[in-house]
Amino acid sequence: MEEDSNKRRPFVLRAALFLLSSLLSIALLGLVAMWVLLRPDSVLPEHWNPTRPLSITAPVTPVTRWQLRVASRDEAVCRDVLAQAGIGFSKMEPLVSGEHCGISQRGSLSSLIDAQVSPIETRCSTALRLAMWEHHDIQPAARQHLGSDVSQLLHIGSYNCRKMRTSRGTENAWSSHATARAFDITGVRLSDGRRLTLLKNWEGAGAEAAFMRQIWRGSCKWFRLVLGPDYNRLHADHFHLQTSGWGFCR
Repeated sequence: MEEDSNKRRPFVLRAALFLLSSLLSIALLGLVAMWVLLRPDSVLPEHWNPTRPLSITAPVTPVTRWQLRVASRDEAVCRDVLAQAGIGFSKMEPLVSGEHCGISQRGSLSSLIDAQVSPIETRCSTALRLAMWEHHDIQPAARQHLGSDVSQLLHIGSYNCRKMRTSRGTENAWSSHATARAFDITGVRLSDGRRLTLLKNWEGAGAEAAFMRQIWRGSCKWFRLVLGPDYNRLHADHFHLQTSGWGFCR
């Protein structure tokens, strides 16, 4: 028995060495492939390359969220992405209003890719996520359900130095609006002149309600917390779109 065991040892050792060598070779090839493909001058399309800046109008891929996260954290990159897409976002000096309120990455947003916005002060990162939603979800949904483009997003603000409001009253915690990390959308105006609002068009089985439901679901891809008419009565007339949060969508 001991002799058989001794004979098996060289075979097991060779097999282990072969397996280890194969794994190391695969890892080395993987590192080389990543180095080649993820270089800034890589042959990969930009929207597949996580080292390249976000392009709002590029197709959405598995790396889009990473590119969006990078652009959201870096004000210079964020502003450049908006400018490359032709979005109207005029730079303003940062606003500091007390310990809990203010706007970094501050600017005046007046237009997205295809839709206008009544000029509003907000953060660059908030405007960026709004632009992704408008281009990839709102406009396609409008063409699908309503046979028209959206010419304007209707809103009731972004920055507001206040504490959170709930159905129980005002909380002690500060609202995301206090730092312009949120945007409240009440509806849209279509290119054919129609005006749709959540208050009038959220319920029902028609095309308008289907459009509203679809863009609500789409917003959850770009914002970290979304509250709408189905959440509570305080949001019966608007979508609360928040860039911070824990992935809640209702």
